[in-house]
Amino acid sequence: MNSFKPNVAVIGGGMITEVQILPSLYQLQRLGIINEISISALNGAPLKKLANSKMLAEAFPGQGFKPYPDFKKEDPDKAFPDLYKTTLEDTGENNIALIALPDQMHYGAIKEALERNMHIVSVKPLVLNYQQSLELEKLAEEKNLFIGVEYHKRADDRSLIARRRYRSGLFGEFKMGQAHLVEPWYYRDSNFQNWCTVENSDMFSYIACHYIDLVHFITGLLPSEISVYGIIDDYPNGNKGYLYTDGRVIWENGAVLNVQNAIGYPNIGPGGNSQGMMLFFEGSNDGGFLFHQDQYRGVKHSMLQKGNQPGDTHYVETSPDYFQLLEYGGVGLEPVGYGYRSIRKLVEAAVSIASASSPQQKTELIKKIDATGIVATPANSYYNELVMEAGRMSITNEGKPVTISYKGIPSVSFK
Repeated sequence: MNSFKPNVAVIGGGMITEVQILPSLYQLQRLGIINEISISALNGAPLKKLANSKMLAEAFPGQGFKPYPDFKKEDPDKAFPDLYKTTLEDTGENNIALIALPDQMHYGAIKEALERNMHIVSVKPLVLNYQQSLELEKLAEEKNLFIGVEYHKRADDRSLIARRRYRSGLFGEFKMGQAHLVEPWYYRDSNFQNWCTVENSDMFSYIACHYIDLVHFITGLLPSEISVYGIIDDYPNGNKGYLYTDGRVIWENGAVLNVQNAIGYPNIGPGGNSQGMMLFFEGSNDGGFLFHQDQYRGVKHSMLQKGNQPGDTHYVETSPDYFQLLEYGGVGLEPVGYGYRSIRKLVEAAVSIASASSPQQKTELIKKIDATGIVATPANSYYNELVMEAGRMSITNEGKPVTISYKGIPSVSFK
């Protein structure tokens, strides 16, 4: 184990920080992989919620984080839009900035962290256009800093099994597929209504990137054409968003993937959402087939009491694979699942580079991670930013197809 233990600054205190990022970091802190944790949010309210979480206290007794702003000293509703810069500054160079902000805010925060010589782990997508991705990649390269993108489906064992079998020729060639992920209705009452609006993002940008990245991760193919149809609907606060999206992705070999996304899964539904993927392949004498039903993994529970979180129901079809906190005989609870494995893999990659003894060793480690292609980096997943850029062009122009060119400097343009 590396002797150097970096501090981690989490920029963003929302839902993903609560359910995946913070418990994963607490476990890495417990294991001695990282040192102190700081969390910055626009105001103190979400930080107070994290600090007072009974589940986190049960799972990680005695552990905590440094809040920016300090909700014990400041009005929890007072906004501090630039305080994240102080968080980064206090955390210091050669440490880790974990970006968990709304999509359109990633670029500014990542650049601020890189300029402070910090390694980056960002929730997906990295940014919303290719030029920003290229700029950040070059800045990190100049400084021998790591940038990793948290596409957690890459850490799902079923994805790794499919990747190995496809690249061994066992499926044949990818030809056609369908994927969907529909989030629960109560997301409309959350902070989504303040940022995932028509002028900023959409359900295709927020969710489809998981499955588009996954098809490349499995097959190695690059997307070449994007068209996205979006249905605009109202949030409870009156803001408008593309709350239903239907995307068509053409791949470099002529294959097609249809991706449907929305905020519309029933609150009373037994699963946390509805999601899955079906791919068809072609061999010389027969076809291949892949089916992943991702929201339901064969577990059914009916309980006497439901929880107190939005969407909790008496009858549940729990997924044991994404993220759970479980008893394993030690202190508190341990996180399991590919949500935890993904955070751990990214943080360990950053730690390995932060611990390297020379600039040359840092460069070699970064290039090795890029080339291996298991952890997403700007160098090996830049196509995702081209898809994001093309998708926004298409959805804001009533689904007009947008092509992706990889010749010279990659670019997008209307078909």
